[in-house]
Amino acid sequence: MIEQLEIHTAAGTFDVLAAGSPGGREVLLLHGFPEAAVEWEFQLEALGGGGCHAVAPDQRGYSPGVRPERAAEYRLEELVGDVVAIADQLGWERFDLIGHDCGALVGWAVADRMPGRVRTFSAVSYPHPTALEHAMAEDEDQAQRAHHLTTLRQPRTTERILLADDGAGLRRIFEWKVSEEHVEDYVRRLEQPGALTAALNWYRAMHLAGPIGPVSVPTLYVWGTEDVTIGSTAALATQKYASGPYRFEMLEDVSHWVPEEAPEALTRLLMRHLLAHRA
Repeated sequence: MIEQLEIHTAAGTFDVLAAGSPGGREVLLLHGFPEAAVEWEFQLEALGGGGCHAVAPDQRGYSPGVRPERAAEYRLEELVGDVVAIADQLGWERFDLIGHDCGALVGWAVADRMPGRVRTFSAVSYPHPTALEHAMAEDEDQAQRAHHLTTLRQPRTTERILLADDGAGLRRIFEWKVSEEHVEDYVRRLEQPGALTAALNWYRAMHLAGPIGPVSVPTLYVWGTEDVTIGSTAALATQKYASGPYRFEMLEDVSHWVPEEAPEALTRLLMRHLLAHRA
């Protein structure tokens, strides 16, 4: 049911996975770090089989055809532009947007800046960026959880650490919550020349991002209670930054890797959200 396709934009060629027929309800899914579109395999099959046209790109830096060298070329504005360019190439005027981890960060920005294009937004794991920023400043627990961001931004050193010993550092990131098959796939992708640096440049360019305001589109936020990077302070505060219809769902005993660790539970929530907002 899942096809491998290419989408050509002014920035370059994105590799994508797609399921369902064109003409179905348009759904775009954005992966996180250090993953790829295949993290949405379960959701793509379910959405495609449920009348949607679901598309998940390997995002900037993860697609070899869109892998610029400079960190500044991974600033949030560029990532938002990629989402719009992909939707335009698909001929989608409006679409449902789903993002996990850094893909959710991009999704928050798209939903804020282009609400006319986004029918609904679903964020998985990553809270509203302002809620996270405030939690990091005010909550010692969240500050400790986010300490890894400093490490990921260090040039060259982080690449050596994560790729050493056949990618042992990369493998540990997944906390043994993701299938060995997918972890192996992710590691092999990021071992390609320049690939891990490109993925890390998302973090190295974060300071270049402008503010993200409250989101007015119907929004679902899903957070796992065992997420080691995002604590309850930021998760619970996200509601303050949703000015439209908002639903918060906690998945007990689930870690940061929700789409792959709890695919059935997440997919039920996503489908319920889409069905509740058809317009």
